Amino acid sequence: MQLVRYVNEKGAIRYGKCVGAGEAIPLTVGLLDPWEWGETSERVSARLAPVVPPNVIAIGRNYQGHAKEMKAETPESDPLIFLKATTAVIGPDDSIVLPRSAPEEVDFEAELGVIIARTAKDVALEDALDHVLGYTCANDVSARDCQKRRDKQWARGKSFDTFCPIGPVIVPREEFDPSRAGIRSFLNGRLMQESNTGEMIFSVSALVSYLSHQFTLLPGTIILTGTPEGVGAARTPSVFLRPGDEICVEIDGIGRLSNRVVAAV
Repeated sequence: MQLVRYVNEKGAIRYGKCVGAGEAIPLTVGLLDPWEWGETSERVSARLAPVVPPNVIAIGRNYQGHAKEMKAETPESDPLIFLKATTAVIGPDDSIVLPRSAPEEVDFEAELGVIIARTAKDVALEDALDHVLGYTCANDVSARDCQKRRDKQWARGKSFDTFCPIGPVIVPREEFDPSRAGIRSFLNGRLMQESNTGEMIFSVSALVSYLSHQFTLLPGTIILTGTPEGVGAARTPSVFLRPGDEICVEIDGIGRLSNRVVAAV
């Protein structure tokens, strides 16, 4: 089953169960409530980001290949944690906008997104997945010049408006294995990243448990679990996003998240 957040033909924002191209059966209760469905499908006029998160928590260097290509140390005992502003979140049909103050070195990062179902605090490893609602595709868009040279920390470079595309759907926890899914990115149809979530240093269970011991995970929180090797900054020559590009994140069992790139107006 795939859940989509969408605008229907009457302009109402709904959650629904995908039942064909451009059709969904609406959810009649809240996303975090026990699910109940309407009796008939309706047209999806526009797809939205599948969740409006209270927090976006991201993990750095969670694939050895990516840490190596960036000439950075691999985390050993503890995950590398950073935050992205919630105002960076966009949906599957929205555009990534190259910011006026840092348009030249904007990079892509294909990631598995984990959506938290209920409040998680000090959760044991064996109970961690019980707190997960489902999974989605994510792109941890990053302004490398801000991240690496200009600011020398990650807040601005990771959090410009539109720098957190997520979607296109949520796949429920029970229907997806986060330990063995193929993950890829494509830039204008060219394969850039190709790996498997089984290559993550810290698993989804380990991340949810660890993060819940650092701060409370609120319902709807999204965790970005890190990116594999193949990002633009690590290539020779470097490959950064330019106006007119299309960047896609694809995860087996979830689907494909595609976003166009535009210049700031």
